[in-house]
Amino acid sequence: MTREVRERDGKRWVIGDSADVAWLASAVDYFAERVSLVPPAFAAYCQLDLPDHAPGAQVRHDSALVSILSGASATRDWWLGYLEYGIGIDLPFDDAPRTNLFTWNYVLVRAGPEQALNWRASESPIAWKGALPDLIFPVDRSWVLITDWDARWSGIGGADDLVQGLLHDPELGPRTRRVTYPVWRPVKR
Repeated sequence: MTREVRERDGKRWVIGDSADVAWLASAVDYFAERVSLVPPAFAAYCQLDLPDHAPGAQVRHDSALVSILSGASATRDWWLGYLEYGIGIDLPFDDAPRTNLFTWNYVLVRAGPEQALNWRASESPIAWKGALPDLIFPVDRSWVLITDWDARWSGIGGADDLVQGLLHDPELGPRTRRVTYPVWRPVKR
């Protein structure tokens, strides 16, 4: 099977498709009365609130989170999902094919922690959400982070050590809440 690729930063990046997120799509009933964006495949779960708008708070948040996530998997080979908020709004590859997940379109790219921190512009219309993609998981699927399109928090599933690391981190801990599955997405009806 030939995969779509795009060039950036002098490298070629694989563009993901529905097969790469099928494990998420099959595990989550997005049309249920109460929806969990994080699948029931992990030992522990938490919700991490986004920081306030204090100068530098979002950069510290993103850096601390990527540092902890990087240590929670045997690989630094990640899938980064950038939600299409509108045509051309801060997608790393605007011309890339979209992957539909939970009724939303993402540009899904196989990259890593450095790209997660740097591919979204700080002056973006969605800069209040920080630099990080809306969906991140390593290729080994040892954890997943999903930030809903209108949420002020991220849902994270992974090993108990990952959640403990978030809870005890000086930057992230005060905004992290351990939750039992499921990690709910508020449904507006």
